Amino acid sequence: MRRDCGHTGDVPYLPRWLQRLAAAPLLASPFRPFYLLGALYAPLLAAGGAGAFFGFVDLQESGGPVLWHGHEMVFGFTVAIVVGTLLTALPSWAGMPETGAVPTALLVAAWLLGRAGFWAAPWLPAPAVAAADLLLWPLLVGWIAPPLWRVPNRLYRLLLPILLALAAASLAYHACVQSGDVAGAQRALHAAVWALVVLFTLKGGLLTPVFTGTALQALGRGTAVRASMPLEAASLASLVALAAADVCAAPPRIVGALALACAATQGVRVARWRGWRIADQPLLLGMHLGFAWLLFALLLVAAAGLGAPLPAAAWLHAFTVGALGLMMLSLMTRVALRHTGRALDVPPLLIAAGALVFAAATLRLAAAVHGLSPQLVALAALLWAAAFAAYLLQFGAVLLAPSLPRERG
Repeated sequence: MRRDCGHTGDVPYLPRWLQRLAAAPLLASPFRPFYLLGALYAPLLAAGGAGAFFGFVDLQESGGPVLWHGHEMVFGFTVAIVVGTLLTALPSWAGMPETGAVPTALLVAAWLLGRAGFWAAPWLPAPAVAAADLLLWPLLVGWIAPPLWRVPNRLYRLLLPILLALAAASLAYHACVQSGDVAGAQRALHAAVWALVVLFTLKGGLLTPVFTGTALQALGRGTAVRASMPLEAASLASLVALAAADVCAAPPRIVGALALACAATQGVRVARWRGWRIADQPLLLGMHLGFAWLLFALLLVAAAGLGAPLPAAAWLHAFTVGALGLMMLSLMTRVALRHTGRALDVPPLLIAAGALVFAAATLRLAAAVHGLSPQLVALAALLWAAAFAAYLLQFGAVLLAPSLPRERG
């Protein structure tokens, strides 16, 4: 990844005030507005969920509190972080052109429109809510697909079916909500989470060993490990098979067996990265702990499918709160530091934020497995929201300010 270079994507025929907006530091790179909005949205989601729980917010027009929470966790918060990370990383990793200020602003506006439509669902026609929420996907895929198709490394094209799967899941969700099919809407959200699992293993599985290998060499603790393409292909194939089986409601024992195979291949893959050798590096530790939570989530799927007395959805909390939470917080910190000209020194507040995410995941999973009180579920949500509020406190001003000058070496 490289620091944002202030590329504004100026368009001569824009009004002067829009040109000034395009030149603002906030739009210098896609991670800036999307990370800022995502970190702002996390506490808002927690507050909305709490308001629904205590009867202050009516979420029935959005499918009820559970569906509303699931949708906005996936298509609101998580998608903001994913879009910001992908559009920032792809120019460096895949050789795509950078995303300028104007397309960044349009994508941000589409994300905001979707959130506004979802919160205003009680007062809007359902088709209008769906149209607002779905607008981001044709804009994003239309922007990213042509240059991604031309990059030399064809493996990056795997991003496109993942993004299309997320778009299809969002469309299916709205169709099911409008028809009153709660089970279908839940299945659509599960499909979206599985798409995120695939994205997590593909892109997190690219960045984590590369960053780990660089750190091992710099610290004199070893060398980078070369990727094993047969292992990568086996882990991807087993994961896609597991996702398809679970979404299509295959017999539980088949799902369990596939999850066990998937956990085994992912476990071998993660072990090859030797993450234990960089446990004193907070940014990398967070990424490796994210993969540890992923393995735990897959084992939960396997155990539930093979007959263990576990809630079928327990794995969702292990992945979304634990794996995704830690990976996103680590990448958001690394990108914000690296791309604004700062050293990769993790502020103590962000180390505490990582501990809060880990605690939130543990508590949320325990509440699901042991049927603990709703107050403890609320506490888990509070801890999770506090972690991203800490990110906002640490990096909010950084995301709004110009990058620092940095020596090239």
